[in-house]
Amino acid sequence: MTPGARGYRWVVLTAFMAVNLTIQTLWISYAPVSNQAEELYGVSDVAVAAFAMSFMVAYLPVSLPASYLIDHRGLRFAAGLGALLAGVAGVARGLAGDHYAAALLATAGAAIAQPFLLNAWTTLSTRWFPRSQRATAVSLITLANLLGTGIGVAATPSLVEATSIPRTQLLYGVAALVSGVVFVLVARDRPPVRPDAGSDDAHALVVHGIGRVLRIRPFLVLLVLAFVALGVFNGITTWVEEIVAPRGFTPDDAGTLGALLLVGGVLGAVVLSGWSDRAARRVPFLALGLAATAPGVVWLALAGSRPGLFASAALVGFFLTSVMPVGMQYAAEITAPAPEGTSNGLVQLAGQASVVFVLLMGVTRTDDGSFTPSLVGLAVMLVVGGLLAARLPEPAHHLRLRTAPLASELDHQPRT
Repeated sequence: MTPGARGYRWVVLTAFMAVNLTIQTLWISYAPVSNQAEELYGVSDVAVAAFAMSFMVAYLPVSLPASYLIDHRGLRFAAGLGALLAGVAGVARGLAGDHYAAALLATAGAAIAQPFLLNAWTTLSTRWFPRSQRATAVSLITLANLLGTGIGVAATPSLVEATSIPRTQLLYGVAALVSGVVFVLVARDRPPVRPDAGSDDAHALVVHGIGRVLRIRPFLVLLVLAFVALGVFNGITTWVEEIVAPRGFTPDDAGTLGALLLVGGVLGAVVLSGWSDRAARRVPFLALGLAATAPGVVWLALAGSRPGLFASAALVGFFLTSVMPVGMQYAAEITAPAPEGTSNGLVQLAGQASVVFVLLMGVTRTDDGSFTPSLVGLAVMLVVGGLLAARLPEPAHHLRLRTAPLASELDHQPRT
């Protein structure tokens, strides 16, 4: 690859990170101001939570068609379509004013756009980056997603206080549209020269190799763990203001909680993922991340002071967010040689199905609005998940077991 092409891949990656960041902000930006949104639209808390839940619901049926377009029409066309759709939908939501139905319809457009971006992660990294830099590329995209969520939770209360919910949503929509236009202008399907051998072998389509990977038991366990972990993360971020409001905390406190969740998450993803790579182990870090999150979730449910609440958010962010990159790497290694897009796509699908947790959290609230029962229940599931994770085989050991019968069979073949 020429020096110019080597540099340009970082331009494409940066533009892709920007559209991933802005769509995450569109996803979560009602959560920290849910009470104000209820008053603006004259609807219930569950109706406001539907803004966030619609992204998870839409992912389930749209994921496969989005991946098909990524494979068959190219990265620029498919991801660009998603980025532009998200931007137009975000602007439309801001212009909807106090009309709930129009705002929700616009949100559905952004939700449909999301799979075109989430499912292109491994396609971009594999087509544009050499094998030695692909994990870095995916990690940077993950960081952009976390930053988008953090901005949506932390900045929204202050922006709404200074302006209004519709104007804040319009601001986010314009940012999404600008980033989408920039991505379409700078993106290319692939570089003129392969970064290394096999770089064009990326498959976004999750049905590619799906039958094989679904016969691997440790991977099925990992899908359950992803369902639980992302259920906890999505549940806390979706209901963040409603969780803290019954204890007298303000929307600004909810925004600070979200920011600390992000800061803890970035630190956890860097520290524990790096430690996992250096130790060449995945299982202990999966088990630690799940089990250590449990007391933080209980603390978050019961904390009566700002220092306690904020400390619990940082603890949950540090351990819970680290599960995702380690889990993605475990999935790719345990299912090798299946394409990474297959395993990662299925993990994303399991995570988005966690909308069930979000809905159940709203349904099981106590009469005084407390989420303590559901949060304690999620903490118990995290402990059980940690115990299950501890029993998983390491990928290298599992691969030797799977290939041993083949090696034995070859050893007994007659030699000529």
